[in-house]
Amino acid sequence: MIEQTSDRKPLAQRLLSCLKHHGAKAIFGIPGDYALPLFRELEASNGIPLVTLSHEPSLGFAADAAARFTGGIGVAMATYGAGALNLLNAVAGAYAERSPLVVISAAPALSERGSNFGLHHQSRALDSQLRIFSEVTCAQGVIDDPRTAPHLIAHTISECVRRSLPVYIEIPADIAAQSIGPLPVVKARKPDPDAVAACAAEIAERVRQARNPVLMIGIEVRRYGLESQVSRLAHRVNMPVVSSLLGRGVAAAGPAPIAGTYLGLAGDPEISRRVEDSDALILLGVVLSDTDFGVPAKRLDLRRAIHASEGQVRIGHHIYPDIPLADLIEELTKHAVGDSRIRDSIVISAQHPPLSHSQDASALQPSDVSTAINHFFTAHGKRPLVTDIGDCLFISLEVECQDLIAQSYYASMGFGVPAALGIQAASGARPLVLVGDGAFQMTGWELGNCQRYGWDPIVLVLNNQSWEMLRTFEPTARFNDLSDWHFADIAAPLGGVGTRVHTQSELKEALEAANKTRGRFQIIEIMLTRGKVSNALQRFVQATNQRRQRNSTSLG
Repeated sequence: MIEQTSDRKPLAQRLLSCLKHHGAKAIFGIPGDYALPLFRELEASNGIPLVTLSHEPSLGFAADAAARFTGGIGVAMATYGAGALNLLNAVAGAYAERSPLVVISAAPALSERGSNFGLHHQSRALDSQLRIFSEVTCAQGVIDDPRTAPHLIAHTISECVRRSLPVYIEIPADIAAQSIGPLPVVKARKPDPDAVAACAAEIAERVRQARNPVLMIGIEVRRYGLESQVSRLAHRVNMPVVSSLLGRGVAAAGPAPIAGTYLGLAGDPEISRRVEDSDALILLGVVLSDTDFGVPAKRLDLRRAIHASEGQVRIGHHIYPDIPLADLIEELTKHAVGDSRIRDSIVISAQHPPLSHSQDASALQPSDVSTAINHFFTAHGKRPLVTDIGDCLFISLEVECQDLIAQSYYASMGFGVPAALGIQAASGARPLVLVGDGAFQMTGWELGNCQRYGWDPIVLVLNNQSWEMLRTFEPTARFNDLSDWHFADIAAPLGGVGTRVHTQSELKEALEAANKTRGRFQIIEIMLTRGKVSNALQRFVQATNQRRQRNSTSLG
């Protein structure tokens, strides 16, 4: 538990102790003048590794991914205004995808305030930044009084953990070095056991009466560390089990009988039919979004669904508030054990691409990349797969993996490379990264920081000299064109190794060589033909176009 002694300690030390207690493995930061006192204190304390990157959006992506992969909290730290506001997009993505991220921003000293002069990095009012971040965080606070600081720190970070959402803490420059008292212990809020029991009983009764029940696993299952519990439940209920796109790979802790990923019109037709025809669809921790449901087409009747998310359970029009996912899963498992009705086992064949054994000299196609990765994982064991947005994400759907880190709902380009660095910094695991040339132009340069920390991710850059996913919707537009930046050539100056490949055999050889080389990051630049996309993206585009045509017809 958090210490309860009466002695006073530096604020930074108290803050670090609290972050470490809740699972923070690293702090990702960029210093600035207002932040120097805070950085100085954190570096001196040596409590959690302080990792500096090159641009604030990357801090947010790295901290977000560290939280996703380790199961703890992520921490991003920047200076006021020009630094922290650069973080905003990454924090918005973490909020949208339920990632527990602590944003710590330095601020002008209290002694500097009160004059008629604006302070540098100030946009409008001094509290504008706080109000902006309140839109993408679940709890916020400014530490402007050492007496109230212990409660503010403890409460804010406990909310981050309880709700698995970002929070914001602002620390004026002249407060950072001050000493504060011990942090109070924030007791976990316990739900009403009778309400949990009633909710689970209602769900169990609906399932017993249903002809086609289906269980869908979402991202909150991983955020709250409930994978083994859900896996146990999935085995006992004996009904089809699928995952949402955000929840893909969630049940890695104890393999549940996952049939595949539901993607609506864009996904496997048999999985889509099962889900959409279900008269008792149980959504555990699923985010209701267009990407999670494979392009909105009003194909699901949510009046017949049971949706457990964000601490509440909705059964049709009936809502049970204050029902944590963990408590609900535990109670549902009891009902599954006690249910005397044995349902006929329903098996859906998971759709995975075949592992081709031909490694010839033909030009690479996007789906050849997933085949090569599947071969690589089979030969050398699975590792974290980090993917950016665009066709990279759809290629990853064709890869058999347990740890997939992707911003598949919020879909901010540039997530992949800094996310991989965050994972290696927080865990030591060596990730494999899928990133397009457009996204690499945004944040790929963060690889230059690897030499300072000894990181060595393997980065597959898909280079078709295009924003290819956007081109699928605007095929004749020239604004989606990119030039050839020769990414493999920039690896050596940044401290890594670069290889450009054009064929299946070259890709296989490059992956093998990268696997044998440790201590330096690897860029494998995969040259693809402009206009060629993966099989999964083709289905997604076709589904989107069909929906747009139907909408246009109905409006006409």
